[in-house]
Amino acid sequence: MTVCATEKTTTAPLTITTDGAYAARLAGEGEARYPERWTLGGPEPYAVPLPLAQPEEADSEVQPLADGRVLIRRRVADRHAFALLYPSGTYTGPRPSGPGAGPRTGELPLGGIDAEDGLSVRLLPPAPDGSAAYALAVAGEETTVWQVAGHGSDGPRRAAVLPGRCSGGVWLDRTGRLLSLDREREGRVKAVAVDLTRGGVVTPLLQIAEDSDDRLLMAAPDSGLLLIRSDAPGEPRLGWGVLGSARPVRFPECLRLEDARPFAVQPGQVLMPEACGVALRVGEDGLALWRPADRHVFRLGAPAGWLGTGLWTPEGRLRLPYTTPETPCGLVTLTQPTAPPPPVHLDPPPKPATRPIPLQQAPLG
Repeated sequence: MTVCATEKTTTAPLTITTDGAYAARLAGEGEARYPERWTLGGPEPYAVPLPLAQPEEADSEVQPLADGRVLIRRRVADRHAFALLYPSGTYTGPRPSGPGAGPRTGELPLGGIDAEDGLSVRLLPPAPDGSAAYALAVAGEETTVWQVAGHGSDGPRRAAVLPGRCSGGVWLDRTGRLLSLDREREGRVKAVAVDLTRGGVVTPLLQIAEDSDDRLLMAAPDSGLLLIRSDAPGEPRLGWGVLGSARPVRFPECLRLEDARPFAVQPGQVLMPEACGVALRVGEDGLALWRPADRHVFRLGAPAGWLGTGLWTPEGRLRLPYTTPETPCGLVTLTQPTAPPPPVHLDPPPKPATRPIPLQQAPLG
């Protein structure tokens, strides 16, 4: 499929559930921001605005759940407050995107976290099961993982407390048990694995070199493929490895792309990490596809209005969400191009076999 190049846009990012059924973003601009849920699992994608009485602040975050509700994190006075939003009935009054009929928005408060001095809070990527949601809170030299939805109790629940300042956030399994975080301690950043079912037991995950900064960017639990950024080669480079493998991390020359960030990895490739498709955002609006087995990066033009993210299907199709004035909620589907065949090396023909010489014909002297 031919894809036209995109112009630089300022559209809000979109967050997609692990199964690709729903997505959510903070739509609108300026002082007219509102949550918007996208339904991607049906025959055609469509968006539902979820406005409330007051517009949302620009630093609010939204995340879809597997049941179609949308989690929102807001800064309210001296607290980081969480709530679930969902469409509830219809009304005929104005809506953020213009006059016309639209849904009412129901809201279920989930409590909050006190905003201490210097505390930063953000939502972690959607959990694999789609029913739970987590937030990362960093204060001083301590990091707390909070479960803010899906635990059946009132208010956020501490799932883990780690010494050090943590960033990132990558799920390592399909159950939502193991979470990878990039932890900074003593001036170095190393990815660690946190077991959320055992009170936050921490184990090392990446240790490429003693004095290197090793961050985990993405993981494919089915195949074990890991996408890594490390300065172990002498400068920050993109590399890949396999979870639980004794083989070293590899840093292909083809991944030496300026400001390249992986945003989607193909699932379903059980025990075949080399076959996983990887989608990368290059710069502001560039798009590239890569697979470890190919050793080649395909640079493509992104669709107009691309929201900078996407999702692979197990069959190898990459779905890219976009929004334009003509198509407020759209999807473009790409397939992984076929890699060029490796060069053919022609070896010299073998020498003919030596014929035994009868004794009477053998040279003498």
